[in-house]
Amino acid sequence: MHLLITAGGTREYIDPVRFITNASSGKMGYALAGAAQKAGHKVMLISASDLQPPVGVEFVGVDSAAEMFEAVKKHFPRCDCLIMAAAVSDYAPVKQAKSKIKKTDKPLTIKLKPTADILKWAGRHKKKAQFIVGFALEDRAIRTQAEKKLKEKNLDMIIANTPAAIGSDKTSVQIKTPGGKWLRLSTAAKSSTAGRIIKLIETSKF
Repeated sequence: MHLLITAGGTREYIDPVRFITNASSGKMGYALAGAAQKAGHKVMLISASDLQPPVGVEFVGVDSAAEMFEAVKKHFPRCDCLIMAAAVSDYAPVKQAKSKIKKTDKPLTIKLKPTADILKWAGRHKKKAQFIVGFALEDRAIRTQAEKKLKEKNLDMIIANTPAAIGSDKTSVQIKTPGGKWLRLSTAAKSSTAGRIIKLIETSKF
């Protein structure tokens, strides 16, 4: 298979030196890229993380949600499977200051706008043979929220986890496909979990 995998937390710049981001390390996306490459698949990793890409993986570096969206749109038509493991910012500043904003005694208000929903776009534009995997990081009603995302974004698999996974080398996930039952993978190294996820994608049934 040809897998397209996204990773890392995007950066939405306020001015040339400040940005809004999240705590995602990108470790899960990189683990998935490594596991897929090890399994013999062709892999392209689109990343907003500073981690070192796995050997043998084609790499595309991005910063913002808009840059990640453009990269996904460019390469999505040629992939068999898209795994959106990236933590894409939900909002970005309406305007980016051209020079560093100076500190004053007055409050600073930053107006934000929604970013493009990359996963939803992919779900709308996928071909019959393409397989799309999304991640849902939830701190409450995990399965309910994840199933909603699975359906609304026309995904083939949803992987749900909690904030405890952020920055950690280990993770516990729950996985579901349309019409299938929930599968829980107990806490394990992200490299091990990634290997199991790649095998599930290969079979597309569990």
